[in-house]
Amino acid sequence: MPASDGTRRAILAGGLAVVAASGASPAQAEGKPMYGLIGQMKAAPGKRDELIAILSAGTEAMPGCLSYIVAKDATDADALWITEVWTDQDSHAGSLKLPSVQAAIAKARPIIAGFGHRFETVPVGGVGLGKA
Repeated sequence: MPASDGTRRAILAGGLAVVAASGASPAQAEGKPMYGLIGQMKAAPGKRDELIAILSAGTEAMPGCLSYIVAKDATDADALWITEVWTDQDSHAGSLKLPSVQAAIAKARPIIAGFGHRFETVPVGGVGLGKA
């Protein structure tokens, strides 16, 4: 279940966090592990808020996405962190083919200055942001 706009405003304050949905999804029932990504992205100077808006828009319709958080880096005014939890790696790969995601990538590309750390994770539990 996708996160609400209010939930997406959650901020990672000085460190990395893995957020996973509680309970087993159909993928876990089949023995597939959840898939997580934590990545740092650098915006062109002064463009971080614009990049956040692009990355946060239209993310509610990503099948298999349990959590998608865009957060400001507390120590770098041009950096942000994206934390994602998916039912499985195939769902994440499929999301990259969605027209809305392709459009967001195209719109964001000119203001992305680079990428920092990137971690793939295997979420095993936690609090699901999409839960009401």
